[in-house]
Amino acid sequence: MNAAIPANAPNLKGRILIGGTVHESGYARKQVFSQSTAIGTMGPTLIGETPNVDKELFLSAVDAARIAWARGQGPWPLARTEERLAAVTQFRDRMLPLRKQICQLLMWEIGKSWVDAQSEFDRTITYINDTLEEVKQLERDASRFQFAGGLLAQIRRAPLGVTLCMGPFNYPLNETFTTLIPALIMGNVLVVKVPRYGQLFWDLLLEPFRDCFPAGVVNILNGHGREIVGPAVKTGLIDVLAFIGSSPVANRIKQEHPHPNRFRSILGLDAKNPAIVLADCDLDLAVNECLRGSLSFNGQRCTALKLLFVHRSLVFEFTRRFVLKVDALKCGMPWEPDVQITPLPDTEKPAYLTSLIADAQSRGAKLANPDRGGRVDGALFYPAVLTDVPLTARLAQEEQFGPVVPIVPFDDVGTVLTYMVESKYGAQVSLFGSNPEVIGPLIDRLVNQVCRINLNTQCQRGPDVFPFTGRKDSAEGTLSVYDALRSFSIRSMVAAKQDASGKTLIRGILDGDTSRFLSTNIVL
Repeated sequence: MNAAIPANAPNLKGRILIGGTVHESGYARKQVFSQSTAIGTMGPTLIGETPNVDKELFLSAVDAARIAWARGQGPWPLARTEERLAAVTQFRDRMLPLRKQICQLLMWEIGKSWVDAQSEFDRTITYINDTLEEVKQLERDASRFQFAGGLLAQIRRAPLGVTLCMGPFNYPLNETFTTLIPALIMGNVLVVKVPRYGQLFWDLLLEPFRDCFPAGVVNILNGHGREIVGPAVKTGLIDVLAFIGSSPVANRIKQEHPHPNRFRSILGLDAKNPAIVLADCDLDLAVNECLRGSLSFNGQRCTALKLLFVHRSLVFEFTRRFVLKVDALKCGMPWEPDVQITPLPDTEKPAYLTSLIADAQSRGAKLANPDRGGRVDGALFYPAVLTDVPLTARLAQEEQFGPVVPIVPFDDVGTVLTYMVESKYGAQVSLFGSNPEVIGPLIDRLVNQVCRINLNTQCQRGPDVFPFTGRKDSAEGTLSVYDALRSFSIRSMVAAKQDASGKTLIRGILDGDTSRFLSTNIVL
């Protein structure tokens, strides 16, 4: 078990990586505080500094990526797949000894429990390993020639270009790497804009990135997004946006590009995942799954359950059992044993959540756990459960992304379906019930509103072999081990006539191994 922030905690100074060089000076910095100590009479603890680069320095990182890409002629986009696999494998091996330090920084900076921080690191390593294996299978499949219409052709995948990676604060390692790793391994070059929280651990990865990849292939730095990202996109030098965050921010970024048709976007955005608890459900199971689904990591997950529709015949008993379990959750410091609710990293979030509760109450909602629900102690926000929440309340329309759980009773499931049809969100839904005659038709209606229906279980992203995407304002593109590799690449092909001349030329290239792209010599 780990401990509180020690006096000798690494005071990371906020370095940056641009063009293959780790820089320690020449730019502004800002202090990073751990809000996990901001409880009671204690205040936040200074744990390090993060870069706060200006527009000009961020543009220099984009230019370093441009040089490394060299319009697709750089050493990384032209490298053989096995060379890229070897580089990513070497990076993973350099990353493994940093596990404890990275997990500590996740715990201290974003308030993730020690258990969850370790889980995030381990899941990221698993994702890298699974991606490496998927690339090998992709290459084996692509090495075969296809014959049609008098032509023989080999179809493989090629990189897209300079990629801007922007991950979220709630999973700053794992979620960022689910775009960074596939983009990198397919031959793209990267500019990584570090999340606003979950910043410090990146300092530990600068040397591994520098040493494992050619200069300029990976550039890592941080600054105020509104000031630096727009001008960089406006240059037209960025080909791909890999962004996990809110749809308004994504829209602002996309609108800056001078050639929108050339700007590929892979986006994980907002979600308002509902649970639908039907009258014939297993009530204990529904309560337990909704508890985990709505309050794991304080509800700060895009896959969290953010609205619970409960059939009126069950709503009293569901709420009673649910509140008992919510109030039994251990709240405290992320390094404490068995802690489940931890301080929020965003200092502005408690006030926002409080405003959602006040708005819902003004419209007739009731706080179901008044003893401590919604109480604020520094950065610690005690989970609040609200019942009889009207669909006109902000809490029913906005993604709260925090430990506030609205319960909406319903008589007719048609009311729920109307809400989902009209909603701007389209990620997932959890459906609790037992009657196939009821569940089957509901699936048919819901599958055109969301991209994942979870039967008698909480919403979730994994396993990472499953597609992770959404409709409407919830996503653009698909992220999974399989899909992400395809999202960050494009199909390219070489074709020749099936005559003696064409076959002779192709055979000569293959036998002489003169092309890195046109090849059946797959050594993986």
